[in-house]
Amino acid sequence: MKPRGFTLIEVLVALSIVAITLAAGMKAAQTLIGNAERLQAVTAAQWCAENQLVELKLTKQFPGVGDSTFGCEQIGLSFTGRLEVRGTPNPGFRRVDAVVGTPEVPRMVVISTVLGRY
Repeated sequence: MKPRGFTLIEVLVALSIVAITLAAGMKAAQTLIGNAERLQAVTAAQWCAENQLVELKLTKQFPGVGDSTFGCEQIGLSFTGRLEVRGTPNPGFRRVDAVVGTPEVPRMVVISTVLGRY
């Protein structure tokens, strides 16, 4: 009667297949975590930019041409930003770009709007 069971080679092949599969799964999970963290940071940076543009609209003051900086913190993340105000061909309007980022990614989000003279 022949003994039943797996040979050592068969067990090692099966273990190597399982190890490769687990390594691929870990790599995929790390990629998903990185994407979720990036999406969270970009969303928070967008909130900072939108808040600055809304503040300009609510003050109802015609902004002067030039750049100004601001800081912002959202959901525990700190951002630096710059409002870039530029003239347009029509002197009654200004183009405003809100540029928000971090020291590692200085231009994470750029939101533009046009403000008119009130």
